Amino acid sequence: MTPNRAWQNTGPVQQDAAGGDDVERDLLERLLVGDDEASMAALAALRCGGSHVVWPGTTPTESLALIYGRRLRHTRRRGIETTNLEHAVESLRRHQQPVRLGQIRAADGSWTFLLFLTEDGTRLITCTGVRRTRLQT
Repeated sequence: MTPNRAWQNTGPVQQDAAGGDDVERDLLERLLVGDDEASMAALAALRCGGSHVVWPGTTPTESLALIYGRRLRHTRRRGIETTNLEHAVESLRRHQQPVRLGQIRAADGSWTFLLFLTEDGTRLITCTGVRRTRLQT
């Protein structure tokens, strides 16, 4: 997945070969204990060897709500499977503080999950996922 412009000026924090460090992985596992479908699927992907990253710095929620609102419309038009995207857009619209961004990619590459964390990275605001399709050659 190519990061959007809001992410391009930041690099990953403490990545190892699997995509993140063990401390970060443990924290993400604790944050993803929600009962929504996206959080449960992201947690399963993480526990099954998925890579993860949490980027340093924050992004204004207004920008993210606009970006992910466009992605919601795009995925609906294209028939791309997502989980919790509409709820994530609404959550970002309501959240008044900047957020940190994280990502979990399923080990098999089938799903990518975007995590929206509080500014200090200690609470999950919302999570969404998109099914990744392989390009046919």
